[in-house]
Amino acid sequence: MVLTDYERLTALNKDHLWHPFTQMKDYKNSDPLIIERGEGIRLYDVQGRAYWDGFSSVWLNVHGHNVPELNQAITDQLGRVAHSTLLGMANIPAIELAAKLVGISPKGLNKVFYSDSGATAVEIAIKMAFQYWHNQGASGKTRFITMNQAYHGDTLGAVSVGAIPLYHEVFRPMLFPSHVIPYPYAYRHGGDELKVMEDTLTALRKLLETRSDEIAALIVEPIVQGAGGIVVMPPGCLREMSVLCRQHGVLLIADEVATGFGRTGSMFACDLEGVSPDLMVIGKGLTGGYLPVAATLATDEIYNEFYANYQEQKTFFHGHSYTGNPLGCAVALASLKLMEERDMVEGVRAKAAFVERKLTALKDRSHVGEIRQKGLMIGIELVRDKASREPYDWSERIGVRTSQRARALGMLTRPLGNVIVFIPPLASNEAELDAMTDILIESIIRVTEGDS
Repeated sequence: MVLTDYERLTALNKDHLWHPFTQMKDYKNSDPLIIERGEGIRLYDVQGRAYWDGFSSVWLNVHGHNVPELNQAITDQLGRVAHSTLLGMANIPAIELAAKLVGISPKGLNKVFYSDSGATAVEIAIKMAFQYWHNQGASGKTRFITMNQAYHGDTLGAVSVGAIPLYHEVFRPMLFPSHVIPYPYAYRHGGDELKVMEDTLTALRKLLETRSDEIAALIVEPIVQGAGGIVVMPPGCLREMSVLCRQHGVLLIADEVATGFGRTGSMFACDLEGVSPDLMVIGKGLTGGYLPVAATLATDEIYNEFYANYQEQKTFFHGHSYTGNPLGCAVALASLKLMEERDMVEGVRAKAAFVERKLTALKDRSHVGEIRQKGLMIGIELVRDKASREPYDWSERIGVRTSQRARALGMLTRPLGNVIVFIPPLASNEAELDAMTDILIESIIRVTEGDS
């Protein structure tokens, strides 16, 4: 019997691939999606079916797929050199990208340290903050503050400053302890934004007043908490957190992996409130969704604590094999150039307003608890009872079922528990956003109102 290409690939896939964030026993019995190619903001599977990329291939695509300018940037660089190390050396794209990043980032972030994913960039920020204090003799400042339901990646340091029990609790014996303060999640705490903001700031203030001598840094997902459910901070909260950190001599690490590069309607979420962190972590959209490049940006003040005579042994002993990869840096430069030429950040604001108007069709539906949005980061929380805000039980898999319905209708996304995520490529035009939101609305109504 001759297998079709899909049957052959399906068998190999199920026999040999272990997929991230996937229960493989479920997957083994599923109809797997196998992507063959991409064009614009659509992906095509090996059976020729087209799907809107409604979650930017896990929140990172900017310009769509198979973009000629980005393809050409990689091809041109490939004709020069594919990789050379940054350990004591440099390459042209890494230098030029570092200068470009400094120019578009919040004021004061003048040094760029490359890595290959958001998690590794967080790991670097944590280690930099720890050693920053160590190098100046403040060896007691070893603890970190994180926020409830925070997600900063899956390496052990990143998990140590994470606070999603489902993802992190099993690894607790391997981790260093962190202080946890509440993220201001108004919908799940009475709906009063001012109160939840004050609760967050009070918890932070008390912790800093009593323990700042042992705290190295606060790490935060600025303005929008991603994996925790696309939870949007009340206005002014991030700014006040920054002020408290500075008053008490604690570093602020902004994890902009998900929020950076125009996603929230500004180049970085910190820009929305004029916050300049001590360390900023970037990834995902950095290369337009093409290649794995991330970076940790630091102030001169932090950098200078490592800048010393060799004999002092203050070097930052950290690095990755593909740090500053020329192909990745070249396509990142091309992506940033396209963003400027197409005025993409400004465009996000208009597109966000269009999406907001479209989603008003869900506002009064009986199982839509809250629609949260900042720019083109949207989370729709589904609930069993709108009046009481009673959540669906996890076993009902309401988010999974809704995403499966969207896939059947021609759009891809992944839920966060009971929260349906809509994070389209920034390049999506109004007609494309219209088609995608139609599928989103139909999927939610069909699944939550009985036609699942």
